Amino acid sequence: MIYLDNAATTKPYADCLERANQYLSERFYNPSALYAEGYNLHRELVQTRKNILSLIANVNDFEIIFTSCGTEADNQALFCGGRRGNVVTTSGEHSAIFSCAARLKELGVEVRFASLNPDGSVNGESLLSLVDGNTSLVSVIHVNNETGAINDINALSKAVKSKNARTLFHSDGVQAFGKLEYRLASSVDMYSVSAHKIGALKGTGALIKRKSLVIAPYIYGGGQENGLRSGTENVFGIKMLEFASQKKYENISRNWSAVKELNVTLRRSLDPTLFKIISSEDASPYILTVGAYGVRGETILHEVDDKGLIIGTGSACSSNSKLRHSRVMEACAVGDELIDGILRLSFCPENTVDEIKTAAEILNATVRHRRDIMA
Repeated sequence: MIYLDNAATTKPYADCLERANQYLSERFYNPSALYAEGYNLHRELVQTRKNILSLIANVNDFEIIFTSCGTEADNQALFCGGRRGNVVTTSGEHSAIFSCAARLKELGVEVRFASLNPDGSVNGESLLSLVDGNTSLVSVIHVNNETGAINDINALSKAVKSKNARTLFHSDGVQAFGKLEYRLASSVDMYSVSAHKIGALKGTGALIKRKSLVIAPYIYGGGQENGLRSGTENVFGIKMLEFASQKKYENISRNWSAVKELNVTLRRSLDPTLFKIISSEDASPYILTVGAYGVRGETILHEVDDKGLIIGTGSACSSNSKLRHSRVMEACAVGDELIDGILRLSFCPENTVDEIKTAAEILNATVRHRRDIMA
């Protein structure tokens, strides 16, 4: 089986699981408990926070709130940061942001959507034109989860602050964390990450925020996470996030080069009479989105699955949507001849060039056969 849907979820790292297993079998204590074993776990989590933060941010300026997933982190950022005036986001956001924005609108907050460039990145002029003195929050995805387009969130956040210094800036970094080399600028107020996108486990995420930023709790209860996210800490999942993050960043340049080779190989191997490449050359190499001419993406997905190839048709989190087409693809102005045939192929460093060549053969043969049948 060839797995090319890593943007949806990744296989957990076996070595990280082995390291983290002690937090299930032996060190299973509640870190909020007063006995020594619990308190020692609490102290260890203090260092774990620093270890994860240090990979992308200054530990003196930022802190981390552990959550159940990236979606929860996005929800906390929007519902705790966008309570007044207007909120500005983009037409290319993950459903975790887009749905929150829709709810904010129902609650009486004005929501404004910036337009996209054809590759799925936000149009900077459009974004800044929507920011005014009443803008409480701006949220811009770091790496578009459907096209891989990279937004320069440090530059965008600085530009937003230049228009309104009080505006909070949040970014969904789920498809960037552990894959791109970057450091968060002080102009970024909040940043969401997810564990299962980088070889850790489902059920763990985090909201990184500036220490000086005061936000309201999102989940109330026992006061964990400095009162900002109550609930007994998922120590096993948090340690997996730590170990997988460290592994990713220790090899981030090598991984980027390896995945870039896979991306380029697939670009060159797909038949251009059957497929159009939608992702730009300078997008994250971890995601390659293409459109098949005249064949539905869902049909292709099921047929290649039977042949041993697992791919996606877009964001897995939007698979239950009643929309016929991806709203992100529509915002990118993908034409009618392609929008039904969207495929998202996403890589991990453990994929091989031989796998990619085989995948291209399967895709070419499947679409060619389907078009011959329909002719």
